[in-house]
Amino acid sequence: MVDLDDVQVYKRLDPANMLEHLHSLPQQCHTAWRKAKDFNLPQDYAAIDKVVVLGMGGSAIGGSLLRNFVSRLTKPIVFVTRDYDLPAFIDDRTLVVASSYSGNTEETLSAFSQALEVKCKKLAMTTGGKLKAMAEDANVPVFIIDHSSQPRAALGYSFIPLIAFLQKLGFLKDKTAEVEAMIQDLEKLLGEVKETMPTSSNQAKQLAAKLQGKIAVIYGAGILSAVARRWKTQINENSKSWAFHETFPELNHNAVVGYHFPTELTSKVYVVLLRCPSLHPRTLIRYRVTSELLEQNSISHEIIDSQGKGELSQMMRLICLGDWVSYYLAILNEIDPTPVKAIDYLKKRLSETK
Repeated sequence: MVDLDDVQVYKRLDPANMLEHLHSLPQQCHTAWRKAKDFNLPQDYAAIDKVVVLGMGGSAIGGSLLRNFVSRLTKPIVFVTRDYDLPAFIDDRTLVVASSYSGNTEETLSAFSQALEVKCKKLAMTTGGKLKAMAEDANVPVFIIDHSSQPRAALGYSFIPLIAFLQKLGFLKDKTAEVEAMIQDLEKLLGEVKETMPTSSNQAKQLAAKLQGKIAVIYGAGILSAVARRWKTQINENSKSWAFHETFPELNHNAVVGYHFPTELTSKVYVVLLRCPSLHPRTLIRYRVTSELLEQNSISHEIIDSQGKGELSQMMRLICLGDWVSYYLAILNEIDPTPVKAIDYLKKRLSETK
């Protein structure tokens, strides 16, 4: 059995050092924010009423988080497209942001190539690859990601610059103080969940142990909807484990009815309910009642609260916690958290069929 308090186990099971990226998240957010604030966007990019983020996986999650974060804005409306085709509503008042860490994501390249044929505003976010070349050939601004990692470990670059860009275009008030407070909250949280903190006082290690051998089902709501998706995908990719996510209040209109069957799954499911104080008061009641239903059906579950300073901190604190939980779960599963061999295989097979 793996001892999460034995620091030597991380050197053995994490040869690519995913641990380093977990530690660097606050600094990554700081660097990405400063770089994005200094990035020049054409003045006419302010004449938009829609933002469409093209991306997949770790490159798309920033768009989903942005959509939740700015949901109260009258404009722009933020959409995320995880597919080969550009939405039909794209027009000259749309900013299309192609986000691909590698620059070679085929779905994103396909949609971006279509955007190049439309009179919309365009922006690319990438480390390089085909996307950078396509954008530069078309005189499209390119925001370079200066972070070497798996795409999912570059969250600071996929999310934080998008906030800076909307601020530069005049849609958001100055978020500098909120971003700085968020970074401080992340640094504080890191001190509580890092690998040298013992399991007895480490929430991330404790939750990972509860999830070991279980199917993780993550519930979120409002600004935490995309955070729940992030937990799900991190458990998939880091822990190499089954995981699913759902959102309130919709899950109360269907998912809660499905707690009965198959009965053999009852002991194999662990539900994590992500909650923060800024959610709608009625939704907060739904968390309590849903917990009662889970209890009645003998389904293991836990509510995880985020008490960050403001909505951005509440989102990012829970993201950071989920990243560490997925990492510790990988270690408990005795598997390297970095490689994604199934995705590599799929890409190889797709490349063989044109």
